[in-house]
Amino acid sequence: MTAAAFAETHEVKMLNKGETGSMVFEPAYVAAEPGDTVTFVSVDKGHNAEGIKGMLPDGVTPFKSKMSKDFSLVVEAEGLYGIKCTPHYGMGMVALIQVGEAVNLDAASAVKQRGKAKKRFVEIFAQVK
Repeated sequence: MTAAAFAETHEVKMLNKGETGSMVFEPAYVAAEPGDTVTFVSVDKGHNAEGIKGMLPDGVTPFKSKMSKDFSLVVEAEGLYGIKCTPHYGMGMVALIQVGEAVNLDAASAVKQRGKAKKRFVEIFAQVK
């Protein structure tokens, strides 16, 4: 059996209104393993998923999905992946994927955030193991 045979798919919904407020990814924190897939599901239109500069593990190519489209990201590198919805970033529409060990925790948590994203990331980073 290959590692891919054991890979999991994690679903993250892109929502106008969720359990934790408006303009959210649910869940906002995902614990994954290398080789897993994280699929961002466009439940409500007008959202996307984009990697935040400085909040991706070394060697990970920056990414930005199309608006209002589902997007799957295969996470290979260990570390933290900071995600934002481009138009709703200032409204706090952010998420964090932890793949294996949080090897880039210091760099990722040092990235300056704006608006409500700053407060949301404090809550999300509290879940990092």
